[in-house]
Amino acid sequence: MSIFPAPDPLEPQAARAATRAPWWGPARPSFLLLTLACMAWAVACCGWLARQHGQVLDWAAAALATLGALAAHLGSNALNEYADFRSGLDAQTQRTPFSGGSGVLPARPALANVALGMGVAGLALSATTGVYFLWRHAAAWPVLLPPGLAGLVLAAAYTPWVTRHPWLCLNAPGLGFGPLMALGTAAVLLGGLTAQSAATMGLAALLPFGLANALLLLNQYPDVEADRRAGRRTLPMVLGKERAWPVLAAQYLLAYGALLATVVARDVPHSALLGLLTFPLAVKTVHCAARHANDTPALLPAMRWNVLVSLATPVLAAAGVVGGA
Repeated sequence: MSIFPAPDPLEPQAARAATRAPWWGPARPSFLLLTLACMAWAVACCGWLARQHGQVLDWAAAALATLGALAAHLGSNALNEYADFRSGLDAQTQRTPFSGGSGVLPARPALANVALGMGVAGLALSATTGVYFLWRHAAAWPVLLPPGLAGLVLAAAYTPWVTRHPWLCLNAPGLGFGPLMALGTAAVLLGGLTAQSAATMGLAALLPFGLANALLLLNQYPDVEADRRAGRRTLPMVLGKERAWPVLAAQYLLAYGALLATVVARDVPHSALLGLLTFPLAVKTVHCAARHANDTPALLPAMRWNVLVSLATPVLAAAGVVGGA
């Protein structure tokens, strides 16, 4: 399943693509780009903090931390696919390139156990990288262990439990891709967190927090009826899709406001404001979501723009930090 769709890619095209999908389809590989984008921002901020103290960033550790984050995301994706297939939700969902799962397991049921194994293996690999960093940075246990454990619990509990609680379901993606990922990365790459680094990374983490929440929130619009039948309670379901757009706008404003505050209050290089280049596209996304909340084909452009904003904003901001340091 591609994160950037061909024109009008609704159910018939998605179903045909799923029958040709490889065994690793339940991992939703293209969706892992979000992890890379968020880690780029976290690592760039850590690199800047390290240079402020005359240190050199350990790029091997940064690569391993990124691998651990990717493994956790992959594992969560695969477990989500497995749970939705076993519950029958997949059979009721109007699938789009951005929502409703990959469609691989309904088309190829024999891959269900592969998806389960992939999910468990992904979380196990992520946990293994965490144990390695705990062994390597024994002094960082108090700040490294809690985000690591919370991230694994969130990844495993998202489908069976988090999706039953609308406001938690809204904020859970942001917690994973924002504070947990950013603070865990900082603890690993900086050998712990001082008051200064914690304040900088905590503020910087609100950028991916808002973007990830916005991404998942809009992707829930087409799934409302299927999710309702499966016992889920998402925010578009509780508020109504046509009334959820202010929450989407608020997530964007939080993300861009955090970027501005990180530059102004924490003295991060001003070139990080390159991330603001995506703001007009975010406005366009909210406008489209408000107008076409109940019309999935008309909503697809907004879902595409939402993906672009979520990926491009942290990458541009990270590039600005690296280039301006």
